[in-house]
Amino acid sequence: MGCSEGSRQAKDLPVLEKREYFRWPEGKRAAISLTFDDARHTQVTNGIPLLDEYDTKATFYVSLGNLEERIDAWKAAAAGGHEIGSHTLTHPCSGNFSFIGYDRALEDYTLDAMRSELVESNATIERLLDVRVVSFAYPCGQKYVGRGRNLKSYVPLVAEHFLSGRGWMDEWANDPAFCDMAQLMAMELDGKDFEQAKQVIDRTLANGGWLVFCGHEIADDGRQTTRMATLRALCEYARDPANGIWLDTVEAITRHIHKQRSGAAG
Repeated sequence: MGCSEGSRQAKDLPVLEKREYFRWPEGKRAAISLTFDDARHTQVTNGIPLLDEYDTKATFYVSLGNLEERIDAWKAAAAGGHEIGSHTLTHPCSGNFSFIGYDRALEDYTLDAMRSELVESNATIERLLDVRVVSFAYPCGQKYVGRGRNLKSYVPLVAEHFLSGRGWMDEWANDPAFCDMAQLMAMELDGKDFEQAKQVIDRTLANGGWLVFCGHEIADDGRQTTRMATLRALCEYARDPANGIWLDTVEAITRHIHKQRSGAAG
C-alpha cells in the first residue's frame, strides 16, 4: 500500500502558546502509547495475545529479519489493528556497541546511506504487510551519522519520511502542545514492575502529557524484557475510565496532536 511522502512527513507544527490550549479527546487527562522494538518473537507469542485480551493496540517498530521469520503472525497483528513502524533496514548504531559490526556503525554512515535505509525499510514493510508506515524509532535512540566535525543529525530525514520519530531511554513524557514529532521522548518499560511504571504514569497525568513506553522482549522476566504482569496491570489501569487515560498507537495520538496544533494555527 503506497502513499505520498507528503502525507507522512513530520511537518513543523505550530507550538501552542499555552499548554492548556491543547485538549485530549473525550475529556481524557493524558495519553499513553505502548511501543516495542525489533519484532522480537516474544512480542507475537506473549505480548500481542495479552494486548488483544484488553483490546489494546500497540506500535511495533520492526527489524526485518525477525519480521520475516514470523511473517504470518505479524500479518495477523497488523490486520488486527496494531501499528507497524520502521526501525531502519539494518539497525545501525554506534560502532562502540559490541553487537554492531563496523559496517553498521553510525560513525561511518552518511545522510545518503541513511536515507536509503529509511526508504528501503518502508518499502519492504509495506510490501510484506500491506500497511502504510508512518512511525519510526531510532535504533539505540541515536540520531546522528558521521563523527567529529563531520557529524550530522538525521532527524531532518526522519521528519521528511515519517509522521513521527521516537527516541529511547529518555526521562520524561512528551508535552503535546510543544513536542517535536521527529524526536518523541520514550521511557523504558523493560524490567519495571507496575508500581514503578505507575509513578511515571501519575506524573504524566498531572502534566497532561503523552507517555511513550518502550520495551523489547515480553515475558515473565529476563534481560530487556517487559514483564507480563506489568503489561497486564498497565492495560487494566489505563483501560479504567476513572483514570482518564487515552491508550493508543503512536500514529493515532500523533494524528490527534497534528489536528490540534494545526487547527490552532488556522
